[in-house]
Amino acid sequence: MRTTIRSLHIPRQTPGTLAEIAQQINPLLRGWIGYYGRFSRSALFSLVDYVNQKLKAWIMRKYKRFRLHKTGASLFLRKLARNNAELFVHWQFFGTTTFT
Repeated sequence: MRTTIRSLHIPRQTPGTLAEIAQQINPLLRGWIGYYGRFSRSALFSLVDYVNQKLKAWIMRKYKRFRLHKTGASLFLRKLARNNAELFVHWQFFGTTTFT
């Protein structure tokens, strides 16, 4: 699953928007959560963290003010997730408090 996420090159898609990234990644996440979530929901926590790390890396490349500030990028992503929890499937299922 990480290989599939890595192959999307999320941090390099800076000309796009977060909604475009959500359109790419949501069908994959919805399928994995539907299948693996029935048997072992806790096994998906590491995947959710990985996707959030990739989104944080996208924010750090997209916005200059976060280029050297991981904590600021994490706080920005957390605030964005709380205001737009319906944007990503994993935010709906696992909540918006799992940012590192």
